[in-house]
Amino acid sequence: MNIDIKELPITERVRLVEDLWDSIASDQGSLPLTHEQRDELDKRLSSYATDGDTGRPAAETIEDIRSRL
Repeated sequence: MNIDIKELPITERVRLVEDLWDSIASDQGSLPLTHEQRDELDKRLSSYATDGDTGRPAAETIEDIRSRL
């Protein structure tokens, strides 16, 4: 049975995308990193270890972005 995704209500399509993304996120260990990505992550971890800056809360950052739109 084939289903045309475009025939589904948008809320159902969003739920499918969220489910797909969650399945990818739960299996991140199988995604290889390039040398450049690994170097960048190491650089960021080292910077965090040095300054301990945890950044801003996500809600605050999102609100800041929304205020600029």
